[in-house]
Amino acid sequence: MKAVKYIIALVVIVVVAYNSIYFKKLDEVKAAATAKEFNAAQYAQDFWNNELIPNLNKAVDLSQLSSMLSADANRAFDNYSHALGIGNLRYFLVSGKGIVAVVNDDDMVVTLRDDTTTFVRTIATEFIFGNAVRDATGLININEFKNTMDFNNVSAELNRIIREKVLPQFKPVIKKGDAITFTGAIEMNKAHPDLSHIEIVPIDVKIVPR
Repeated sequence: MKAVKYIIALVVIVVVAYNSIYFKKLDEVKAAATAKEFNAAQYAQDFWNNELIPNLNKAVDLSQLSSMLSADANRAFDNYSHALGIGNLRYFLVSGKGIVAVVNDDDMVVTLRDDTTTFVRTIATEFIFGNAVRDATGLININEFKNTMDFNNVSAELNRIIREKVLPQFKPVIKKGDAITFTGAIEMNKAHPDLSHIEIVPIDVKIVPR
């Protein structure tokens, strides 16, 4: 009788254990884990090709922006800048045409001219960092991301594209006196707007005939 009870108990334990444990193929587990991982490099490349580059024609002319900031800074920020939150940091997508005045190891100084004024601006050519390129278009929504690390990694990957693909196209050959067109991103503090101290992060730079 006891033997029968033990056998019944053993059968129950085996059935419960069988229904509590399941197996998956190792490649299925790996595939599921990979699917859950955010690929910042792929996201950045897709954004660069399909969103950023096709929208470069929406950049505000830097000479015009300078004039607008002098005339009505709040309107200029409202119409042309983008930001993630309610802080003072704002980002602009800008473009322009100018003459290279100085080529430094880390940047180049470009002379631009509007209808009445000649002024200089700096384009970064070495240290590319920050969130300007990611945020200047306003096309990326932070709510798309599960966490801020993924969101920040997009900035890092966009900056890497600039270092590895954009800068090598012009940096080795650019020289003083060259005429260039450029499109890039800038960061500015709305509370203290000052274009003379901004640095343009280049997205596209071309040498053109003078």
